[in-house]
Amino acid sequence: MMWTRIAFLLAALPLLGCGSSPKTNFFTLEPVKSQIQATQNGGAAIQLAAVHIPPALDRREMVRRTGGEALDVSDQDRWGAPFDEMVQRTLTQDLASRLPPGRVIYPDQPAPTGTDPVVIDILEFANDGAGRVVFQGSWSVLKSGSSVPLLDQQIRLSAPVGGKDFAGEAEAMSTVLGQLSDRIAARVAGLKAEKTGAQNAPG
Repeated sequence: MMWTRIAFLLAALPLLGCGSSPKTNFFTLEPVKSQIQATQNGGAAIQLAAVHIPPALDRREMVRRTGGEALDVSDQDRWGAPFDEMVQRTLTQDLASRLPPGRVIYPDQPAPTGTDPVVIDILEFANDGAGRVVFQGSWSVLKSGSSVPLLDQQIRLSAPVGGKDFAGEAEAMSTVLGQLSDRIAARVAGLKAEKTGAQNAPG
């Protein structure tokens, strides 16, 4: 009888543990509609080749600042995919909706000859602890086949967070990526003329 009771208790432990475990929430970033009119200018194709993120963001757990140098890393609120891959996918979709068909090459597609790589360097991208998501970093367009930058822009963007949960935070981050896409699309629209001028410049 005693062994039967012990076996029953051991079998019940996993069930008790499952019942008391907090729910894990998964979030993703989504493309947003442009706040500017889509450009129809021609130009070189671009491909978002790389997104560089700081180590603090290189995790599945969602991160926010709590003031000063402190970070809150949530165990229950997580990204549904690696963060840099989600940023790359969302920015690519945003850019594709802002530029003419064929101008944006998706990351998993082979890039045609003459495609200019775009590189995003993120220094900060999180809730600042005061109710806003802040993005700080830079983006560059490289000359096809080389590491020479055709464009190199420092940028700081922000958007208010709706509510105090991480769902509002993910939505605000998507909004910021839409803002970044607006800036990139506006600049690369005239990239063909800038490239011609650079090629014809002395030296």
